[in-house]
Amino acid sequence: MKDFFDFESDFVDSLRCIPMQVRMKLDTCGVKLKLSHWHHLTQQERQVLVSMACTTPAESQLYREFLQNLLISKTGAPAKELEIEPYPPWMNPTTIPETVQEKASEFNVTLSLEQWQKLTPLERFALIKLSRPSHENLNFYPALKEFQLV
Repeated sequence: MKDFFDFESDFVDSLRCIPMQVRMKLDTCGVKLKLSHWHHLTQQERQVLVSMACTTPAESQLYREFLQNLLISKTGAPAKELEIEPYPPWMNPTTIPETVQEKASEFNVTLSLEQWQKLTPLERFALIKLSRPSHENLNFYPALKEFQLV
């Protein structure tokens, strides 16, 4: 797996922001990590969170426990835990989320189901996250370009 997306290149050297692959792991293990939490971590600790596997239920549990213990040691409190979706939308190649289609249409782009199916789960995750109204969406169009959707 490619470590980072090109649209993340302005911060991956320092890991000052939470990269998409870690954000996907957080959703997979059910932890709501704030940027302020992330900033309490050392560069090495952030790199461990990038490198750790979080795909199977056992790995997800280990990731959550490791992260929460790390946060308790750094801040005195764990991060908020979230409900884990049993079949998250980025794992569904048969349905393009409405938020993604709506955001793409703002750039006069229409995604086909075939294009969506060719994306990796991490690429689909990125587009879903970048299309949410609550997210700063500056990287949505660069992501479309990077994923060869425009």
